[in-house]
Amino acid sequence: MINSMTGFGRFEIAEKERKVIVEMKSVNHRYCDINIKMPKALNYFEAQIRAVIKKYIQRGKIDVFITYEDSTQGRRSVKYNKSLAGDYMDAFRQMQQDFGLENDVSVISLSRCPEIIMLEEQSIDEDELWHFVGPAVEGACKSLAETRAREGSQLRKDLLEKLDLMLAHVSYIEERSPEIIEAYRKNLEDKIKELLTDKSIDENRIVMETAVYADKICIDEEIVRLKSHVKATRDALLTDDAVGRKLDFIAQEMNREANTILSKSSDLSTSDRAIDLKTEIEKVREQIQNIE
Repeated sequence: MINSMTGFGRFEIAEKERKVIVEMKSVNHRYCDINIKMPKALNYFEAQIRAVIKKYIQRGKIDVFITYEDSTQGRRSVKYNKSLAGDYMDAFRQMQQDFGLENDVSVISLSRCPEIIMLEEQSIDEDELWHFVGPAVEGACKSLAETRAREGSQLRKDLLEKLDLMLAHVSYIEERSPEIIEAYRKNLEDKIKELLTDKSIDENRIVMETAVYADKICIDEEIVRLKSHVKATRDALLTDDAVGRKLDFIAQEMNREANTILSKSSDLSTSDRAIDLKTEIEKVREQIQNIE
C-alpha cells in the first residue's frame, strides 16, 4: 500500500488536572522535515517526539502542534533557610550582648531578613510526564498515517487507470508505425512514376530509400522501454514500500521516451497520440510528487 504525503492527525488525552492535544499535518517534501511547536515545559522531549514520528513517516514536511495544560504546573512551595536563620539569630544574640539591647526578634522580623524565605517550584517527573504526553504523540501519528494511507489508496487507483491509458496510446503508436513506413514506400513509388517518362522503376532504389526512412523513424526501442517503465511503475504501486522517489525517476524516463517518439514522428495521428501520451505522463508525474 502506497502512502500519500498529505494528511492530518489529531489526538487528545485529558485526565483530572491536565490535558495534552497533539495535531499534525503533512505535505509533500523531498525528505522528512519535522517542525515542532510546543510549550517550553515539553522541550526536553523533542528528540523522543521526532523518534516516534519517524516510525510512521519516511518522507514529507510535518508540522506538529502540541498544547499542554496542567493546573498543577507553576505551583510553588514555601521554605526557609534554616542554616541562614541560625546565623542571623547568633548575630542578634551577639548584638544583644555587645550593646546591652533587648532581644525582641520575632518570627515575622526574622522572615524579613534577606534570603530567609524561599519559593521553590515543584519538580517535574520527566518519566511520568512522558508517559502522559508520549501516547498522545503516538496517537496523532497513527491518525496521520491513516489519512495518508487512505489518500495513497486513491492515488494508486487513479495512477493505475492512467497507466492503462498510457499503454493504449503506446499500443496505437506501435501498430501505426508499420503503416507509416508502408505509406512512405507507396508515396515514394508514386513520385518516381510521375518523374519517369517510362514505367520502369528501380525497385532496389525504392527498397533502399524505404529502409533509410524506416531506420530514421524507427521507435521500436522507445516502445519497448516505455512498456518496461509502465510495468515497473505498476509493480512499484503494488508494493508496501516508500516508492515516491523511484516513481519520479521512472516518470522522467517515460517522458524522455515520449519526447523521442514525438520528434521522430512524421505522421499527424501518431504525433497526436504522442502528445496525448506526454500529457498523461505529466499527470502521472504531478501525482507521483505526493507519494511517500
